[in-house]
Amino acid sequence: MNFFAQNRSVSTNNLFFQPQGKGFVVTGKDSSVFSFRLNAGSPDRYIEYQYSLTADKYILGFNVNFVGVNDVIASNASYVELNWTQQIQKQEKDMNAERINSTIYYMFADEDKEVDCLSETENETEEIKTKLKWVSMKQQFFTQVLVAQKSFDKPTRIETISGEEGDSFVKQMNVAFTLPYAHSQRENFAMHFYIGPNHYQLLKKAGDDLQKQIPLGWGIFGWVNRYLVIPIFNFLNSFNLNYGIIILILTIAIKVMLLPLTYKAYLSQAKMKVLKPEIEEIQAKNKEEPMKLQQEMMALYKKAGVSPLGGCLPMLLQMPILIAMFRFFPQSIELRQEGFLWAKDLSTYDSILDLPFHIWGYGDHVSLWTLLMTISTLIITKVNSGAAMTNPQMKWMMYLMPIIFLGVFNNYSAGLSYYYFLANMISVGQQFLFKSFVDEDEIHRKIQENKKRPTSQTKSKFQQRLEKMAKEKGYKMPK
Repeated sequence: MNFFAQNRSVSTNNLFFQPQGKGFVVTGKDSSVFSFRLNAGSPDRYIEYQYSLTADKYILGFNVNFVGVNDVIASNASYVELNWTQQIQKQEKDMNAERINSTIYYMFADEDKEVDCLSETENETEEIKTKLKWVSMKQQFFTQVLVAQKSFDKPTRIETISGEEGDSFVKQMNVAFTLPYAHSQRENFAMHFYIGPNHYQLLKKAGDDLQKQIPLGWGIFGWVNRYLVIPIFNFLNSFNLNYGIIILILTIAIKVMLLPLTYKAYLSQAKMKVLKPEIEEIQAKNKEEPMKLQQEMMALYKKAGVSPLGGCLPMLLQMPILIAMFRFFPQSIELRQEGFLWAKDLSTYDSILDLPFHIWGYGDHVSLWTLLMTISTLIITKVNSGAAMTNPQMKWMMYLMPIIFLGVFNNYSAGLSYYYFLANMISVGQQFLFKSFVDEDEIHRKIQENKKRPTSQTKSKFQQRLEKMAKEKGYKMPK
């Protein structure tokens, strides 16, 4: 704590606080209070740090008491500065993962209760000139939050400094709070700490919207995690199963929920596969006239009663879940130090081979779950490539992406790679299941019937724009 007294700056960090009372132990629902006092010349003049501890909670009460020091602290001082500094030490397997998941979060004290944070990847210093409700030093799986009973006065200065290559610590975090001081005989500023795991339900139960510091994803991705993934995961966790089994059941449950969309996408792909010879013929005929190519393609789709986006839209609707999982698994403390098969810790990468060198874009180890995920992705790409992928560049990109992800996911959570591997293999199984009872000859017959029917004269806005562009180029729309 810093303040002015008798024309000089005082830092209590350099002074001695006397513990009050003796040590104690709390168990069950017991609680107790202990304190440290800095005497200011006599026993009835002191600054006191008072702590209260309850055994079954992650909450540590913290009060700063000013008693009889109103004539010690400078009369023109309307506040004192409370400094909170910590050098975050390495606790996990991957230092880089810890660094990009550790920073300072804070919540504004206004009605919106907006939560913000400093950059996770760069050193940053900020002076906040608005009142705050709480500030946290968040790590990958644990957090320390200092919550004001009312609010911290302004300004509050916060700073993060990342450790350099070879340093043993993750980040240095500094916070300077402003506590109001009115020069009364007795004053108190009430706060409390949450010191515990980054568990969504525990943080939510602690109050003050502490769970908002867990980055579950913005918008729809966060909703998917909050209202779908986390409830299912917690329900399965209540049966005390191995987390590898929980992820398997979670994957199956999500795949079953998405089954109607998956089937719809497969049907659309089957229709496009039937049209593939006609599509290739149109592409070959209009190779030099892209506008005319688009017109004839749209005319073919309309006559056949097929939407070129029919297979894309159901897949796009599944993307929020895939991306939500990308945020969920690396943040899930439940997976920390929990093993499955060869993976000793599902919260970080698994390694079946540690390399004596570092490969740029890949790493210095071989993750088997990432390899299996990549192979399964290539398999499902191969299964789907014959449907309607007539564009060679698109085919090339579809095979390239899994190779790129091999490097990205090699350093990610093994639980995440395991989930994507399971999702891919279930998708392959679904493809073969659909193929066994979807008759492509029947689809072809229905498409030919649709082409014989008179087409609707109502034109979409997209088609109207195409026709307008065609007229400007001197083309004619096919009848």
